[in-house]
Amino acid sequence: MRDFLGGVALLGRGFATWRRRPGLMALGLIPAAIVGILFLTGIVALAYFLPGITVAITPFADGWPGLWATVLRATIGTAVVGAALVLVAVSFTALTLIVGDPFYERIWRAVEVDLGQIPGGATIDADYGFWRSARDAVALFAKGIAIAILAALIGLIPAAGGVLATVFAVVMTGSLIADELSSRALTARGIDAPGRRALMRGHRARILGFGVATQLCFMIPLGAVVTMPAAVAGATHLSRSLLDRPPVGRKSLGR
Repeated sequence: MRDFLGGVALLGRGFATWRRRPGLMALGLIPAAIVGILFLTGIVALAYFLPGITVAITPFADGWPGLWATVLRATIGTAVVGAALVLVAVSFTALTLIVGDPFYERIWRAVEVDLGQIPGGATIDADYGFWRSARDAVALFAKGIAIAILAALIGLIPAAGGVLATVFAVVMTGSLIADELSSRALTARGIDAPGRRALMRGHRARILGFGVATQLCFMIPLGAVVTMPAAVAGATHLSRSLLDRPPVGRKSLGR
């Protein structure tokens, strides 16, 4: 539990970056706002057409008693909205990092400067690059689709489905978001994907704490836009905390 709360606190340290570098953090709001408007438009459109969608995918319920048809379609509608929100959360992170990569690179590098060099650590000289960012975004989106489908199926469980689907979605998307956000600072030190996974396996509670806190902030209206720069800064703190206490040898981290 202490490590989980430590991960939550790292997001708080990301928000504290606003106090030290307000101008730089404000730049991070621009891509988040652009992508946020696009996704908000999509969610509003889904809500508008949702009754017609649920009727279209449940034609077999037309002959059912009114109450049962309503319950079925309401359950399916809730599952569809939940799956869409999961997909939006993951897609928002992936697309915003691509659109705002120059801004967010400046943020995490500034945090690295504030934290100073890790004694004996590798220098920050490996280029993350647009194409690697795009490739990781596609992978993140694909994983998000899988989580969204599973969340939708869990949401169909009578009575408890909504709660179980929400918990499942927050935990799984939080873990994905933490991985994606921290990948820049770790990759810049020459740590490849297997090395990143090795680091995170040794600190799963901390990763989960940071990711769940970030995801919950994303769920607040306009929270994703405001949180995104802080999440990038907090993920840099997260990366440094993993490197300060690596659970495996340097050789296995690709260094």
